[in-house]
Amino acid sequence: MDEASTDVRWPIRSNRLTIRPATPKDVEATWNYRRLPEVFEWLPRSAPTRDVYASAFVESPRLERTLVVEHEGVVVGDLYLHVHDAWAQAEVASAGVAAEAEIGWVLDPQHGGRGLATEAVAALIEACFFQLTVRRVHASCIADNVPSWRLMERLGMRREGHGRNEALHRDRGWLDGYHYAVLATEWPRGS
Repeated sequence: MDEASTDVRWPIRSNRLTIRPATPKDVEATWNYRRLPEVFEWLPRSAPTRDVYASAFVESPRLERTLVVEHEGVVVGDLYLHVHDAWAQAEVASAGVAAEAEIGWVLDPQHGGRGLATEAVAALIEACFFQLTVRRVHASCIADNVPSWRLMERLGMRREGHGRNEALHRDRGWLDGYHYAVLATEWPRGS
């Protein structure tokens, strides 16, 4: 895990889910859904074979920033967590150390439609604010990935940016992107 992520008390448990740091043993479970065309359509990298995927999965920092989501003992998705410094002027840079978290998510389509992704991302945001004590959580997606930005809006994240033709998709060419965030002071849960 990222150094800051070690401050979280793993695993995180929500009503139906367990979230824990990924290990090399999670290659097979995550490969089973990440290789599906409807999933890798929106991922930053496709893996043409299981071996290529396995090699990339265990690379640093990917493995350290990956969490798996389990429902009833079965891996149903994975999350991305990268705690980083906020932009700050030199005189106040120490106050920006580990102040933000970038998050992401993938859910096995076989387990979609039951609110599991929403529950997992909400639990991760809770951990960011109340265990890691970051001040801001942000995420991005390609604008055509409607389920992703709808999930962010469902959770109360604010669309902060709309980048025109900013993302180069492997098949679709240049596409728009959306950028969302929520501040700890805006987060309505967990207090």
